[in-house]
Amino acid sequence: MNNSLAGGIDKAGIPSRLFWGYIGILIFMMGDGLELGWLSPYLIEQGMSVQQSAFLFTAYGVTIAISSWFSGVLVEAMGPKKTMLMGLLLYILGTIGFVGYGIPHLNYELMIPTYALRGFGYPLFAYGFLVWIAYRSPQQQLGRAVGWFWFVFTGGLNVLGAYYSIWAIKYLGHINTLWSALLWVTIGAIFALVINKDKLERKQNKENKSKVKELLKGVTIIKKEPKVGIAGIVRIINQTAQYAFPIFLPTYLVQYGIETSVWLNIWGSIFISNIVFNLIFGFVGDKFGWRNTVMWFGGVGCGTFTLLLYYMPQLVGANLWLIQAAGILWGACLAGYVPLSALVPSLVKEEKGAAMSILNLGAGLCVFVGPAIVGLTYGFVGAEGVIWILAGLYFAGAFMTKFITLPNNAKILDVDVNDEKAEVSNM
Repeated sequence: MNNSLAGGIDKAGIPSRLFWGYIGILIFMMGDGLELGWLSPYLIEQGMSVQQSAFLFTAYGVTIAISSWFSGVLVEAMGPKKTMLMGLLLYILGTIGFVGYGIPHLNYELMIPTYALRGFGYPLFAYGFLVWIAYRSPQQQLGRAVGWFWFVFTGGLNVLGAYYSIWAIKYLGHINTLWSALLWVTIGAIFALVINKDKLERKQNKENKSKVKELLKGVTIIKKEPKVGIAGIVRIINQTAQYAFPIFLPTYLVQYGIETSVWLNIWGSIFISNIVFNLIFGFVGDKFGWRNTVMWFGGVGCGTFTLLLYYMPQLVGANLWLIQAAGILWGACLAGYVPLSALVPSLVKEEKGAAMSILNLGAGLCVFVGPAIVGLTYGFVGAEGVIWILAGLYFAGAFMTKFITLPNNAKILDVDVNDEKAEVSNM
């Protein structure tokens, strides 16, 4: 990469040394996310219940949460490339079991452990790379760098994956579409691990601490800096609805004449909006304040548009444009949480990998919590009750964000919402 091109990439907010890694994340997450919008309604059509589908995704979310938690400290203990390679291998093994032996015969007892094994894969790969970004990005560029990460992450997982599935299901069928994920994750890994030449030099531990103690930092960091724990809870709330919606919303929308294929187009549009605003809120967070952006755009915005997305079909029927508009606004506000990935590592002087592990744990737990909420409450409160639970979580998260303030020596933008002058605070 020549100097002028590298300079342009750096000015855009992407660390040029990691550019090919970003491309790899985009392609890998496209493969990983290609079934997200349609697998649940497909399994329900094959005879499974909403609750069975929800608990399948819950098991998947449990392993994602565990893998997300360990991703940061594994990077510190093993290095990013080994951590990401481990994620790739686990994803491949899980896919072979789930698609090859579980799905074809709807063997629920086999589907749960193999889909769960698959869940170990992408957090080690993607969030391992996010920790890499946190270490290799200049502090004044970090908000934009993580904004670009979530741009490619979400662009692959929820946009390219959704639109590719519309084509692939039609011409390849459901099972072959799932198999094709292996091609995309492998290509993504080649970009991120082979073409990407950057190296993260890990500091040698002078006290010769064991790797087990390195892993335990992912727990002890909460006691040392409780604000990291609060941020982890907010991170869970961030995407809980994203993983709850596909379980029950397609079935709800069918009542208003919106079929699964149309839902996939809505879902794709939601996350086109989201990836654009991932970049916008990366810049907004650097100017308006990371905490303020998360609180108002993320928490309050998502809570409001979660309710609107549900009630819009009742108000306008099958008016696709207005329903899609509500979804697009929700997707935009979902990006309001992007600055958390800059805020959390700035809460600590050292052990940034451990702090990021808590944030990554939150990102994994939402994959578990979202389906679990549906599985545990849908039978009692229905779709409307689930929507109000999700909206309530967003509003609660906005309140909690108020307490995630930067330390006194952090010269980072953290504007106090009560400061009428809106000055930059060195809190």
